[in-house]
Amino acid sequence: MKPFIHVALATATALCAGGIEARAAWEPVRPVEFIVPAGTGGGADQMARTIQGIVTKHNLMKQPLVVINKAGGAGGEGFLDVKASSGNPHKIVITLSNLFTTPLATGIPFNWKDLTPVAMLALDEFVLWVNAEKPYTNVKEYVDAIKKAPTGTLKMGGTGSKQEDQIITVAIEKAIATKFTYIPYKGGGEVAVQLVGNHVDSTVNNPIEAVAQWRGGKLRPLCVFDAQPMAYSEPIAEGKSWKDIPTCKSQGLEMEYLMLRGIFMSPRASKDQVEYYIELFKKVRATPEWQDFMKSGAFNTTFLTGPDYAKWVEAEEKRHEALMKDAGFLAPAN
Repeated sequence: MKPFIHVALATATALCAGGIEARAAWEPVRPVEFIVPAGTGGGADQMARTIQGIVTKHNLMKQPLVVINKAGGAGGEGFLDVKASSGNPHKIVITLSNLFTTPLATGIPFNWKDLTPVAMLALDEFVLWVNAEKPYTNVKEYVDAIKKAPTGTLKMGGTGSKQEDQIITVAIEKAIATKFTYIPYKGGGEVAVQLVGNHVDSTVNNPIEAVAQWRGGKLRPLCVFDAQPMAYSEPIAEGKSWKDIPTCKSQGLEMEYLMLRGIFMSPRASKDQVEYYIELFKKVRATPEWQDFMKSGAFNTTFLTGPDYAKWVEAEEKRHEALMKDAGFLAPAN
């Protein structure tokens, strides 16, 4: 009987161990593809590569995190790739406003609900910039100058067409009853350079894309498109900090706009898989490198997960649809 008892005990032990292993938290078993639905060097790419560096430096994953840019079709290539990878937890995507603008403007068969929401990492601010040589130092002086110029003669530079920069431009036009000539460029860095060279009259660049030119005395920020001033009080230029830039709304320019920097997974991700990435990004956000990155780009550091995140995204989709419809940017199918 003893051999039988030993076998039974061994089997029971194996089953228990198997049960424990089955209940163990999920984690990647092969490299994770980190899709960036935008080109290299832009805000989403910078954030993805910062995260990759933090994960590697602090050994936050056992498997490599591999950044892959898929910018075709205004990011549609990246979104469709993740959508087609249903049930693959080894593929995540970082999103920006093209999560909404690309399907609305192009009609591609994609919606954010095709993916699995993970977390909002931060919100990117937009600032109204002018060349520092210009005489206006606030929004009122800027608006007065625009209204004195013949309609359409002043140029607004921005990244891409029918995307966030042009959406904000159209909203400004409607708010002050005027018209710009919108000039699209490939990226925020080029937009800042064009403004320094006076090839455009103003831009609505993100802080990180124009901070070097502000620090160098070449550009001047007039207002931020947020409901409240930015939180960073360290001086940048002429003794002024990001916190010293007033909101556009407080100066009579009725427009607020923040851009999502969030994470989604492929369809049919399990709760354990989503929780793994939420915990991973919580660890990333706790590092000094992340704090430095948030400070350098003057990001709004709002963090959301679960139903709160999904609710925010759903509301933003509706807002973008209204803004783009108002601007005439919707694809015919929409």
